[in-house]
Amino acid sequence: MTRLYACPGSGNCFKPWLALNQLGLPFELSMVDVLAGEQKSDWFMKINPDGVVPYLVTDGGRGLGESNAMLWYLAENTYLMPADNHERASALQWMFFEQSRLEPYISPARFFTTILPAEREKRATDIAAWQAAAKPGLARLDTHLAGSEFMLGSGYSVADIALFGYVHVTEEAGIPLADYPSVSRWLADVTGTDNFRPLADLGSASDRAA
Repeated sequence: MTRLYACPGSGNCFKPWLALNQLGLPFELSMVDVLAGEQKSDWFMKINPDGVVPYLVTDGGRGLGESNAMLWYLAENTYLMPADNHERASALQWMFFEQSRLEPYISPARFFTTILPAEREKRATDIAAWQAAAKPGLARLDTHLAGSEFMLGSGYSVADIALFGYVHVTEEAGIPLADYPSVSRWLADVTGTDNFRPLADLGSASDRAA
């Protein structure tokens, strides 16, 4: 069976987990305590030599890293994958955008603001720089979504999950979403899609029991 290695609270881990849930695919979830350094432990390094999560082991036993690569793999031949060739390329374009213009800034700003607040004061200069660097990407996203319900004209897709992963926790990075009304509207629309589950459910007792 497909197995996802993940940690709670991670936007990148959330992406494949949400796709698995929305597609109704059977999978097993293994939680890795990254704050304790478990991702660098001997047992996990044997599974993923890069020592990071998320990590997906397919039902054929092959491993796959990088959250957006996992999304692409899981979405193949499902409603999350656009049928049109240009739409597929557009999905990739936005997934690359997410990893280059948003995630590298929202993720660390959020980490030292919300997940590890004891370090917030010491990293204040870095946090401010990350917040400033994220804003042009958020503005570009807001402009795009002003004219589109979802990321692609064909509807909800793998591109929405890729962007949603970290954009929906932007305020935890100290960036007000009120400045991006179209993004806020889109976030609400994504949460209304079929079989949506929130990040708070990832790794919860009921999630692991399932």
